[in-house]
Amino acid sequence: MKINENTLLEGHKVVLVPYNAEHVPRYHEWMKSVELQQLTASEPLTLEQEYDMQRSWREDVDKCTFIILDKRRWVDSGAEEAQCMIGDVNIFLTDPEDPSLAELEIMIAEPDYRGKGIGKEVTQMMMHYGVAKLGISKFQAKIGLDNEVSISMFKKLHFHQVSVCQVFKEVTLETTVDESLRQRLLQQVGHMTDERDYLAARGGRREAASQKTTDTPM
Repeated sequence: MKINENTLLEGHKVVLVPYNAEHVPRYHEWMKSVELQQLTASEPLTLEQEYDMQRSWREDVDKCTFIILDKRRWVDSGAEEAQCMIGDVNIFLTDPEDPSLAELEIMIAEPDYRGKGIGKEVTQMMMHYGVAKLGISKFQAKIGLDNEVSISMFKKLHFHQVSVCQVFKEVTLETTVDESLRQRLLQQVGHMTDERDYLAARGGRREAASQKTTDTPM
């Protein structure tokens, strides 16, 4: 989706950035994992197919995605951005007749970052972005029946179960954006979702890393 192609969102623990071609090789390595394939109901792709998928995420009007970065590492180190990646978060506009309905999907691909509240923070940030920038008024999440951690997280965020599909072994959770939810999101993550210029932030990061290298005594 073009709307976020130069958007950076900064949270307490994460930075959300557009999904760019430079991120594809690491993403491709993640998706070789059978566990992640099962958790995301995905089929393995070739590297070229993954690049095609990245381009579609950038161009298609019914998909919006951000790559999740470890904020501490992204801010404090000179590591390449791809080395700071820990997952992704997506919004799908699933009904052409109702652009206010969206499916929300989050993946924390790096095991060391799970169970630390990152999924909750990112989900809330993406929900706020979806409401404020995309006009979303209802969110759905489709989760594998055995993914109890994700089901529990979404329920804590006031999603409720609306259906179970035994064929695909998944549960559908849903929440409607009312004034109460708007206020909760605003209070919890509204200050995190002010848009920053992604390219400018990248430039500043490179300049800071270069300055650190210059200042390091020989």
